[in-house]
Amino acid sequence: MTTVKSETYVTTINDLDKKGSGRAVVWRDIGEVNPRKLKLTIPQTLPGEKVRVTVGQPEKRRTRVMPEEIVEAHPERVDALCPHFERCGGCVWQHWSYQGQLNEKTNHVKKVLEEQEFDSNLVHDTIGMDNPWRYRNKMEFTFSKDGELGLHELGNFRKIISLETCLIAGKEMVEATMEVADWAKKHNLSGYDKDTHEGLLRHLMVRQSFETGEIMLGLFATEAPNGELASAAKDLTERITNKFPQVKSLLWLKNEDWADRTQAEETHLLAGRDFIYDEMLGYRYRIWFDTFFQTNPTQAQKLVELALEMGKPKETEKMIDLFCGVGTFSLPFASKVGKLAGIEIVETSIESAKRNAKDNGLSNTYFLAKDARRGIDEVLESFGIPELLLLDPPRSGAGGKVMRRIGRAQPERIVYVSCNPDTFAVDIKELEPFGYELVEVQPVDLFPHTMHVECVAMLVRKNIEI
Repeated sequence: MTTVKSETYVTTINDLDKKGSGRAVVWRDIGEVNPRKLKLTIPQTLPGEKVRVTVGQPEKRRTRVMPEEIVEAHPERVDALCPHFERCGGCVWQHWSYQGQLNEKTNHVKKVLEEQEFDSNLVHDTIGMDNPWRYRNKMEFTFSKDGELGLHELGNFRKIISLETCLIAGKEMVEATMEVADWAKKHNLSGYDKDTHEGLLRHLMVRQSFETGEIMLGLFATEAPNGELASAAKDLTERITNKFPQVKSLLWLKNEDWADRTQAEETHLLAGRDFIYDEMLGYRYRIWFDTFFQTNPTQAQKLVELALEMGKPKETEKMIDLFCGVGTFSLPFASKVGKLAGIEIVETSIESAKRNAKDNGLSNTYFLAKDARRGIDEVLESFGIPELLLLDPPRSGAGGKVMRRIGRAQPERIVYVSCNPDTFAVDIKELEPFGYELVEVQPVDLFPHTMHVECVAMLVRKNIEI
């Protein structure tokens, strides 16, 4: 195999990939007649910038490399505020002015819609945050095999960088996290090794309601807090309850599964209750460790308000909330329609939705634990055709079969809440043959300093007045 020595290049960033990193191309002299094209992924760069990079020795057709120098900077480049930015894999756009980030997100939504032959003029400017810091109400930190607590290193899922701070999480969340990190060091507790599947501590989940102030700490470990671990668990409980009265749920969660996920085979309650209360738009929700709830409550409230504004629910109407989760959208809409049916495949979320509806005094709701396509069929049979349908699918989208089933059901109005513009654009294309027209799309920034953007969109059946 032909090999080449390390080479240094000055190259121009052409565009960004789906993870927010810059992309460029260089041509390598490999000692043959023609140079070889090498595609570069260069994190922490911006479109149009000229950067200096050194490409290593092995011959490849594509590779990832960090910039050595920004030769010509983008006019919107700024200094990152977080001391961990250059190494941490969490926030990839702290080097980009916030307005620049918002513009890029708007342009991305327009681009994916144009690719599906929709009118990009229907896309409004992305709604940003007044203060794009300290916005997350949930964080998941990981223990390294030597027991350090932190986040994954940029581009290296196997390596954990220990943290001094995190500027997208609430201050109290970070303080509680640092206390757990100190506790783990004091007791010399091992972290979980993903290669050997040995070690004790795996993850720490931290959740805090911005409305109630309540905090949940969930410690994921490979063993239960019994035997030799009992004294360490007792010390953790005393530390947290004495220093953080706002912690209303302290959990030790046993997870022996090889999959690197925050799941649990056993739940041990160390202090408080096994859930915390959160609120949005005056509605109260119970949040368990595995409950999906929007991680940016400030912007999530805007999502709900936009959905209500676009959907125009009426008290004489029936409504279906597809992928309803614990009822984030269901409860506000149920207060304005005659009947609401929520469909969600996760049974624990449906149980939470039922409980949340009861806690908020709503008696006109029906929640079904079933996959979306079969759930629609069952609800339509007993419920009839709804005037309004809302869907908030996962990042993978609803899929063609579900969208076509929605189209055949012929609701008058459809509100689509999306966390992935790419799958959203493909999904709504499926509705065109059924007579639906895209009316407007409003992007909302729920994840500042990342490439992610959410959208709320309105579609109507043609010849239907709204």
